[in-house]
Amino acid sequence: MNPLPPLGKRRTTRRARRGPVVSAALTLAATVTAAAALVSCGSDDDSPSAESSGSVSERPTAPDASSFSEKTASPLKSQASEAAESARASASAAEASASERADEFEASVSADTERANQAAEDALKGVDGRGNATADVSMTGKPRADTGGVLASVVTFTNRTDKKADFAVQVDFVDSSGKTVETRYVGTQDLEPGKRAQRYAISHEPPEPKLTAKLVKAQRY
Repeated sequence: MNPLPPLGKRRTTRRARRGPVVSAALTLAATVTAAAALVSCGSDDDSPSAESSGSVSERPTAPDASSFSEKTASPLKSQASEAAESARASASAAEASASERADEFEASVSADTERANQAAEDALKGVDGRGNATADVSMTGKPRADTGGVLASVVTFTNRTDKKADFAVQVDFVDSSGKTVETRYVGTQDLEPGKRAQRYAISHEPPEPKLTAKLVKAQRY
């Protein structure tokens, strides 16, 4: 058995063994301190962060005109052609619809409307000037809300004679320049003396362009 070393020598050995441990602890403390310093610098309020700094977008560049080829233009031309054709079809459909509504409105007013109007057209064929009954005929506009959107004017006939009379009028529908777009004939038959009768002058044209009814001729026969 080896004898125990003297007490003083044992204390020296323990201090020698503690040396590396203390050194390692100091090194670790220094490392932690340096890391904390770096974190503190990185979170400094004076340094802009990704959240506080606004994002900068790149400036848009104009498209390269050379990239547009005939293959690109062809679909555009096709679409323009289809749009024009669709517009023409819509206009045609609107015109047909307006004419149909006018026919329906005329038919609903009176069963003998067409016959009286045809007689009025025949009676005015040989009339020169404005006719002999312009003072006995007047016209007023009819709201479109009451006619299903159709342009119509109320023609009022007054028989100022002492016997029955037939009346015929010509109504032109003119545009804003005064050009006649449509002509309609309206009449009434066997109107008693001193009595009044009302008929409709109805346009078969579409709502646009806007037209105005104009009394052209009025004949009592």
